[in-house]
Amino acid sequence: MKLVFATLLLVTLLLGSTFMPVTMADSDFCKHKCKFRCSEAKKKPHCLKDCHLCCKDCHCVPSGTYGNKDECPCYRDKKNERGKPKCP
Repeated sequence: MKLVFATLLLVTLLLGSTFMPVTMADSDFCKHKCKFRCSEAKKKPHCLKDCHLCCKDCHCVPSGTYGNKDECPCYRDKKNERGKPKCP
């Protein structure tokens, strides 16, 4: 039973890690993800700036142009100096 559990855990970790790209701050990943994330924003330059900062720190950007922040808890939990969400 323990062997089955350990095997399932290992397979889950290996498969999960393949879907989570490791990124660097100025990588194409952040550039493309933030460009799409901010594509419908009213204040695009501000959105892109904050998105790139969040991507640099969190190494992820939620899918879509709005919402879905549960996909990236670090991105979701970042706050600005006024205590409001920092990441778009």
